[in-house]
Amino acid sequence: MAQDSTAAPGAVPGAPGGTSPGAAVLRVFRPVVAAPTWLALIHLLTGVVTGAITFVMVWVMTLLGLATLWFFLAGLPVLAGMLQVCLRIGRAERARFGLLLDVRLPAPPAPGDTEGGWSRQVRLLFTAPATRRSFAYALLRLPLSMAEAFVVLLLWSFALAMLGLPLVMWLVLHVKWGISAPLPAGPLKLAVASAAGLLLLAAAPRVTQRVALLDAAVARRLIGGGSSSAEMAARIGELERSRARVVDSAETERRRIERDLHDGAQQRLVSLAMNLGRAKARFAVDPQGAMEIIDEAHAEAKQALTELRNLVRGVHPPVLADRGLDAAISGLAARCPVPVTVQGEVSGVRPAAATEAIAYFVVAEALTNVAKHARATQVVITLDSEEGLLRVSIRDDGIGGADPRGQGLSGLADRLAGVDGRLSVFSPAGGPTVIEVELPCGL
Repeated sequence: MAQDSTAAPGAVPGAPGGTSPGAAVLRVFRPVVAAPTWLALIHLLTGVVTGAITFVMVWVMTLLGLATLWFFLAGLPVLAGMLQVCLRIGRAERARFGLLLDVRLPAPPAPGDTEGGWSRQVRLLFTAPATRRSFAYALLRLPLSMAEAFVVLLLWSFALAMLGLPLVMWLVLHVKWGISAPLPAGPLKLAVASAAGLLLLAAAPRVTQRVALLDAAVARRLIGGGSSSAEMAARIGELERSRARVVDSAETERRRIERDLHDGAQQRLVSLAMNLGRAKARFAVDPQGAMEIIDEAHAEAKQALTELRNLVRGVHPPVLADRGLDAAISGLAARCPVPVTVQGEVSGVRPAAATEAIAYFVVAEALTNVAKHARATQVVITLDSEEGLLRVSIRDDGIGGADPRGQGLSGLADRLAGVDGRLSVFSPAGGPTVIEVELPCGL
């Protein structure tokens, strides 16, 4: 039987899988010049710089806070500020991991409670697991980065030194000293050193990337979202509480709709039916009086339609479904008695219907509060959507003093909690009042 003599282009007969030696060598040493290798090396080296800055900053603030803690608890704000710095450092480090290593670390839950007072917020800041892990990461960053940089730089240095040993020795003897004597080391030793240098050079990129991945694993454990059983239990408990609040909010809304229907549109429709019955009975004997009753019924019908339209708008405004959040908020701004300026827009992919509805009702509730209580002369609404999040900010120049635990704002917070949204209220006495909402776009 004749043997097939065809082969793949560039293949060498007898080579495993038809791969040429040049291609195999290129595959082995390609990581040396690959971008991920050098990005990982830059990441490990910059970790020493960020670690040194972080270490000094956190230690100085910690010692200063502890040293002044005995003096009427003066060090408590310093320690609280230090923990906030640790949280900001964690945010910056997550950005650095994403930029250099393309490793996305989820942000841990924020240790705060907008519904509690400042004492509860401070207590949560000191006791939250995310804060403790961020503090540990700030102290660990410098020694960990120094150890990683030492291992990686030592490996690269040995590889390049052993690989260039014959050339260095020749330059020292023949160029600097002008000696024509043979090299101190024999050809066999120099060949072994060069071979060892090649092996180390081939291993250096892989070790560098493995060390970077190890560094990412440590960061994921300390400043990432975390996956401990305690945090999972806390997360489940928060979801259960938010679900209960959403159910209560929905029940309250249902009762409001029933009350509005019963006390408003239903009563007007009953009155309309009675007036039409009276007009029908009097039409044969008193046409003029019947026409007056029909006019009253017509007015009742128009008022009933207006109340039904307002009720439907309160459930889900048609403009929101037809034209989107931008047009719906512009409509709210136009109806508000206080001048309202709308800035920004919802760009990119349109958010989910539930997200738009919640954002709409947050703006509607905020503008209602401004019209009733704020004594404001100007309101600015800012819309922004990026990175899968919809952000809405409502700012007025009123007298301030809005209570996040009030019925309106607490109901909005409950509705937001059911979809992993966040509500932030800043309203000191004397103003201004700033309400910020952050919602995931896709639900």
